Amino acid sequence: MVAEVRLFINGEWVSTNQKEKVLNKATGETVAEYYVAGAKEVDAAIAAAENAFKTKKLAPYRRYEILKRASELMMERQEDLALTISQEVGKTLKEAKGEVARAAQTLLISAEESKRVQGEVVPIAGSPGNENRRAWTTRVPLGVVCAITPFNVPANLTCHKVGPAIAAGNAVVYKPASATPIIGAKLCEIMAEAGLPAGYLNMVMGSGPVVGDALAKDQRIAFYSFTGSAAVGMKLKTAVGFRPISLELGSNSPTLVHGDADLAAAVDACTRSAFANAGQLCISVQRVYVHAPIYDEFCKQAAALAQTLKIGDPLDPATDIGPMISEKEAIRAEAWIQEAVAEGAKLLAGGQRKGPFLEPTVLANVKPQMKCSCNEVFAPVFNIVSYDTIDEAIALANDSCYGLQAAIFTNSLDLAVRCADELEAGGVIINDVSTFRADLMPYGGWKESGIGKEGPRYVIEEMTKEKIVVLKM
Repeated sequence: MVAEVRLFINGEWVSTNQKEKVLNKATGETVAEYYVAGAKEVDAAIAAAENAFKTKKLAPYRRYEILKRASELMMERQEDLALTISQEVGKTLKEAKGEVARAAQTLLISAEESKRVQGEVVPIAGSPGNENRRAWTTRVPLGVVCAITPFNVPANLTCHKVGPAIAAGNAVVYKPASATPIIGAKLCEIMAEAGLPAGYLNMVMGSGPVVGDALAKDQRIAFYSFTGSAAVGMKLKTAVGFRPISLELGSNSPTLVHGDADLAAAVDACTRSAFANAGQLCISVQRVYVHAPIYDEFCKQAAALAQTLKIGDPLDPATDIGPMISEKEAIRAEAWIQEAVAEGAKLLAGGQRKGPFLEPTVLANVKPQMKCSCNEVFAPVFNIVSYDTIDEAIALANDSCYGLQAAIFTNSLDLAVRCADELEAGGVIINDVSTFRADLMPYGGWKESGIGKEGPRYVIEEMTKEKIVVLKM
């Protein structure tokens, strides 16, 4: 008998008249069924969040206690949560365990930040005629936060939204990806067990055209935090109007490898990071620009390493790469590879597909207009392109509608600083790949990669509003 995943509304598990299947991404077997929300359930979830926010105020230290306990519970249940992620996403078990550990850290960081939501003293007495006044600012929660998360990192990206929202004093309506609702339900269980009052976290599941649209139109929601595609993000931004929103969207992240870099370290980091989570990461290494003097050797070593990586059962400890989220997505990525090769790209490794499993693929001689370069490939594929001058490399890296994170491998301080200044991205990583992210750092993109920041301290500023208080004495 398969498990059932119910909606979580006002502290209660709720069923509806419609269910959808949750598949094991490696085997295609049904591992659970989830109940689909309609307009009635979305309304109830928002009403519960609004009521909790207005009637059950949580002091900052209480928020800290709840989030800290939730972090502890996550680590106590790391094995079970990792198994769920591995089945729902297709992520290898070792990667899933790492995600749970990071998610627990994200909640712990959020817990600490709940004690540091602060304003500042404004030196108003420094202006003429205000000698008898004092002024200061405070930050107050917005109210109801809507958190919409993707399938690829379902635990940590949820914690990056729910943790800071609770830390700031808001209530949350949470919509997980339809492909990964089980981990969402388990996170709701953990938050409730940690002491979060009923109504502060509500979960609704269903399609974007139904549940997503209902959430976007409801004026009781004060803030939206969305991670997903640029097309859906733009649609959501248009729908919410003047209300604030944070969008973490796609990318085709560039990494530069200059001739003075540690070649072996750069090859290893780029190749392994390109294929982490079957390439399904927003900051996955996709475009690698390599200095001409070391280009041939980089290609040789990257292809050789890619061919050693084991693809297969994500629950096998020896597996390096599991399945993609669906066979449909694997077919799409395979077609992009074949199209690139037909247009002149050179296949150095991989390129073959079996069901949802796509071999780790390395392409050379890739042109900027090819889909696997200019679009977000979101698959275990990366492209290697030669450059002669650093001016050329920076121009190639910046020639994109995206700008989430970029990277440079070099032993030149001057070159590192120049790239930090000139690469058009929300983050520039030096002597590591674009995939690097510490959960406490500000994280967010430029251009079509989104607006706003994640990282508990930084998103809390967006999930609160500033108020100035002026006292006449």
